[in-house]
Amino acid sequence: MEYKIRQMKNTEYPLLNDFLYEAIYVPNGIEPPPKTVIYSPELQVYVSDFGKKEHDIALVAEVNKKIIGAVWVRIMNDYGHIDNTTPSLAMSVFKEYRGLGVGTALLEELIAILKSKGYARISLSVQKDNYAVKMYQKVGFTILKEVDEEYIMVIAL
Repeated sequence: MEYKIRQMKNTEYPLLNDFLYEAIYVPNGIEPPPKTVIYSPELQVYVSDFGKKEHDIALVAEVNKKIIGAVWVRIMNDYGHIDNTTPSLAMSVFKEYRGLGVGTALLEELIAILKSKGYARISLSVQKDNYAVKMYQKVGFTILKEVDEEYIMVIAL
């Protein structure tokens, strides 16, 4: 499958709501939450007014002009927040495109961009039983601390 990684356009920022919902980890056998859950304040911090803050950066993966995945960072007080200079990461790939290397490619490109901009590290929060933990570790994220059912992970750039 051919896909392209590129910067997200300003006009595409509303799509982050869809990718935010896709980023919610739902264990097997558990009913997914209603899509309206993304409008809660603790989740809107990831997407509200995206592109208007200095440290907002987003990339997308595209197949045949269809956006199939997104990765984005901003400095925010979210679940993965560690300090006010470290961007927190969020990402998701539509289910039918998972396991094909798209997420890894998005992460690697974002890491390269943030490194070139002089950031020291990136943080994220992920549920311990989320299959994505292995992908994050594969690209170099390490567990900084454990909080209940989540890992706070970081990668030094």
